Amino acid sequence: MELLLYGSWVLVWVISYLMGSISFGFLLTWLIKGVDIRDYESGNAGATNVSRVLGKKIAVLVLLLDGLKGAAAVGLAYWLSGSAFVMATSGLAAIIGHNWPIFLRFRGGKGIATTFGVTLSLAFVPAIIAGLLAIMVISITRYVSLGSLISTSLLPFVILIFTQFQQVPFVYFWVTLVMAGLAIYQHRKNIRALLKGTERKF
Repeated sequence: MELLLYGSWVLVWVISYLMGSISFGFLLTWLIKGVDIRDYESGNAGATNVSRVLGKKIAVLVLLLDGLKGAAAVGLAYWLSGSAFVMATSGLAAIIGHNWPIFLRFRGGKGIATTFGVTLSLAFVPAIIAGLLAIMVISITRYVSLGSLISTSLLPFVILIFTQFQQVPFVYFWVTLVMAGLAIYQHRKNIRALLKGTERKF
């Protein structure tokens, strides 16, 4: 019985990873312009780079779709297991899929929109707080990378505060901490550019 249970968890993780591996930035850019988004500007397959190549309207669509696939991974885990641990780790699998998609030879995006979609599904209020913080930082500084880094780095600690009131499971803290680590790793070039003052503004 336990083997069957763990097998279903692995299946959910694999499906979540494959869902995350669907790169909407790549697909829409290829369909509309016939080019690989990763060959332009920052070489990233995320919404920010799409905005530079195809404009803000398509970028917003990519942002929404990337967020929805993260939410879908959490929803699938909820439907098949109902376990907070499986839900959180399935969301994490979707983010890993977005960052390192098997369909694109493991060259994807930075996972911020997918992270937000996942956390919005797991812990709505903390995700909204982090999202508003990101918007505020981006609006003031015009640095998308800085807003993304600050919001994802603070999200685990916002989650931690909410766990004290038993509003969210404690496992969400550890998983969002890993998500923050992934975001920092994926933004390592941006961090160097920010420190040098050469980061491109939005």
